Amino acid sequence: MKLSVIILNYNVKYFLELCLRSVEAAISNIDAEIIVVDNNSEDFSGHMIKALFPEVRLIENKENYGFSKGNNIGVLQAKGDYLCILNPDTVVAEDTFLRLLEFSESKENLGIVGCKLIDGKGDFLPESKRKIPYVKAAFKKLVGNSEDYYAHNINDKDVNQVEILVGAFMFLKKAVYNEIEGFDEDYFMYGEDIDMSYKALKQGYNNFYYGATTVIHFKGESTLRDKNYARRFYGAMRIFYKKHFNKNMLFDLFVRSGIRLTYFFRKQHIHKIKTVNKYMFISDSVNKELEQVLSKDVILKSDLKNIEKQSEVIFDANVLSFKSIISFMETNFLDTSITFKILPKNSNFVIGSDDAVSQGEVISFN
Repeated sequence: MKLSVIILNYNVKYFLELCLRSVEAAISNIDAEIIVVDNNSEDFSGHMIKALFPEVRLIENKENYGFSKGNNIGVLQAKGDYLCILNPDTVVAEDTFLRLLEFSESKENLGIVGCKLIDGKGDFLPESKRKIPYVKAAFKKLVGNSEDYYAHNINDKDVNQVEILVGAFMFLKKAVYNEIEGFDEDYFMYGEDIDMSYKALKQGYNNFYYGATTVIHFKGESTLRDKNYARRFYGAMRIFYKKHFNKNMLFDLFVRSGIRLTYFFRKQHIHKIKTVNKYMFISDSVNKELEQVLSKDVILKSDLKNIEKQSEVIFDANVLSFKSIISFMETNFLDTSITFKILPKNSNFVIGSDDAVSQGEVISFN
C-alpha cells in the first residue's frame, strides 16, 4: 500500500465529516487507506464514521490519550509506505497527496514534508513553516517579533527546505517515522510536532515546505484557546528544551513569564461580530432546506465571479471540487468582509470558521 492517512479525532464530528469527504476524493486514484483514531469523543463521532464511512478503519480509544500517543496508535496499524498525519479540522485538495507523493519520490534523504495551510478565512498560517524555536526566538515571538520563529525567508508558495513543520499536516515515509520513533509521548498536546521535526533533522534528514499545494486548517476548532492553553504550550516547550538543550534559569524564567503573559493577551482577544448581508450559494441548484434555515437572502450562483462584499459564500461540495474551493479562499482573503462555509457532499449542514482562534460554526438543516 502506498499511503496511510492518520486522523486523530476528539469531539469535532462535523469538521471530521468534511475532512473525510476531502480525503476520500484525494485518495481516489491512490492505493491508500484512512485510519481515524478517536480519543474517546462524546459527540458520537464514531457513530458517524460507521454510518457514513464504512471503509475507514476506526480505532476507538477508551480514554483521551492526547496527540502523540493517539497518532502513534494509528501509525502502528498503518500499512502504507507513506504516512500523512492530518488534523480532523482540515480540508485537502483532490491532488494534494498525488503531488506530495511525486515530490517525495524525487528526493533523497527526505524527512518530513509540510504544505501551505490557510485558515477558514483564507489567511496564510505562518506555523506552516518554522525555524528551530531557540529560547531567544521564542521570547521575541512572545513580545510580538516572529522574525526568528517563523520561516519568513521562504515565500508562502515556494518549495524549500525548512526546519520545523506543524502537526496539523505532516507527510513522511513510515520508515522515517519509525526510525525517529514517532511522536514523543511525553507531550500530551502542543510541542510534539516541533520535537519530531527536530528529531528528523538530528537524524540527518531534510525537512521540506511544499507551498505548491494548499490545505485548509480551521485550527480554532481543534486547538481552542482555553485558560489552560498557555500552560500546556509552554509546558511542552519546557519538555522540548530539557530534551534537546541545556537547562538554564533564563529559560525557566521565560516559561513562567510566557504562561502569564500569553494568558493575559489571550484574554484580550475579542471575537468580532460579522455582518452578513447576503448568502451566496455556489451550486447548480437551489437548496430549499438551507434557505429555510438562513435568515438572509440566498443568491444562487453557478460560479465564483462578482462576489458581493459582506457576503457569506457557501460552497456546495456536491458540485465543486475542494481544490477550487481552496483556491478561491486563498486568493480572496484580502476582502475581510467575505466569509466562507462549505456544504459537504451528501450532508445536511454547512460549516466554517471566521478566524484561527474562535470555535467554528455549524448550521444544520433537514
